[in-house]
Amino acid sequence: MSSLDAIFKAYDIRGLAPGQLDGRQCRAIGRAFAQFAGTDRIIVARDMRETGVELAGEFSAGARTAGATVVDIGLASTDLLYFASGRLDAPGAMFTASHNPAAYNGIKLCLSGARPVGQETGLAEIKASAEKVLAGDDAAGVESGGTEQLDLLAEYARHVHSFVDVGILRPLKVVADTANGMGGLVAPAVFERLPFEVEILFPELDGSFPNHPADPIQPENLAALKAAVLARGADIGLAFDGDADRVFLVDERAEPVSGSLTTALVAKALLEKYPGATVLYNLICSRVVPETILECGGNPVRTRVGHSYIKQVMAETDAVFGGEHSGHYYFRANYRADSGIIAAMVVLELLSKATESLSTLLAPYRRYADSGELNTEVADAATAVEEVAERLVASGTTVDRTDGLTVDRGDWWFNLRPSNTEPLLRLNVEAASPEACERHVQEVLDLVAAVPGGTPRQDR
Repeated sequence: MSSLDAIFKAYDIRGLAPGQLDGRQCRAIGRAFAQFAGTDRIIVARDMRETGVELAGEFSAGARTAGATVVDIGLASTDLLYFASGRLDAPGAMFTASHNPAAYNGIKLCLSGARPVGQETGLAEIKASAEKVLAGDDAAGVESGGTEQLDLLAEYARHVHSFVDVGILRPLKVVADTANGMGGLVAPAVFERLPFEVEILFPELDGSFPNHPADPIQPENLAALKAAVLARGADIGLAFDGDADRVFLVDERAEPVSGSLTTALVAKALLEKYPGATVLYNLICSRVVPETILECGGNPVRTRVGHSYIKQVMAETDAVFGGEHSGHYYFRANYRADSGIIAAMVVLELLSKATESLSTLLAPYRRYADSGELNTEVADAATAVEEVAERLVASGTTVDRTDGLTVDRGDWWFNLRPSNTEPLLRLNVEAASPEACERHVQEVLDLVAAVPGGTPRQDR
């Protein structure tokens, strides 16, 4: 194994910093990316993690050895970096480990126009090139490129506003938990001068995450937001992850709203503006998503999980919007990139136009019960999925191998797949009732436990 094998994932670079990801590697990756991108400018940004200063600096130095000028936009959310890439039509590198714990860092790369870079669209080539640089210590070459400093936050806030009719917004009470992540920078800039009454929880940028992990898909991390929504009598709660490209909603009763329900809600809003448009949803979204798209006259298209895949399909289909159960929401007018704050603004516009509460607006979409994403550490996640698939096929079950393993049983379905970013086995189950969902979750977990690859990890 090379030193890069452990950190190059399906659609980003991520690992313990400095244990797995260090400055020398970043310098080599910066040079390799600049050569791969083939442009004279590269935008670089970072989140609030302490290691980001050194790692982004070394990456920038490596890019300059390939002759690129580095446009440093400083502290930013990932969706701000994507906006910069689209606005300046230049490749970009965002230093973040998203929702991962403080000990991690990573790099999300994109080509000009915020086009995705994943394993099948450039990451493999960049890794191979960086390995050659490391082997020859070529990254220590002369820096012939330059550096520019640029602040795009105010322009990005105006861009976010362009997705709604600002004139119809009313004074809603909003609580936003930014979890000491980059939402603490972006959310105040976006909400400034809007008529909302906004309270931001944990706005201080602190990559040690002193209050709670910046991972809103985990219910326990919503506790402070739920309490604040009830205490303030807020209309909505917003929970952002560490790099603020994802958002999860909490309604006025402090009930969490799944990414699937938010996708359905935003899809309906976009289809009112773009009748008949194509809308994407990934294969772990609830059935309510394609049902809603069809009911609103749209064209639903199912995709694999992951931003690089979804952005590619958006380009192929000219989709107006795409949503993931994990809280990523993609907009054609946002260079096909994902943005939590844009999705939040669309929902706030819907609430401003409605006379009902968010829970009432969502009631028609609460048609099924879902497990949420259940993560398990097993001996070999990929092998476990294959072994479960083989047993199901042998029993005559029809399986879908688009992304991991999906099985549709009529009144319930499940998806089982290895994580693209962590050493975990991910399970999603949806059924007609909470009781049925719980029963089927155990059924699938029993299947996993029965195969050799599904045994619990012993090396923790």
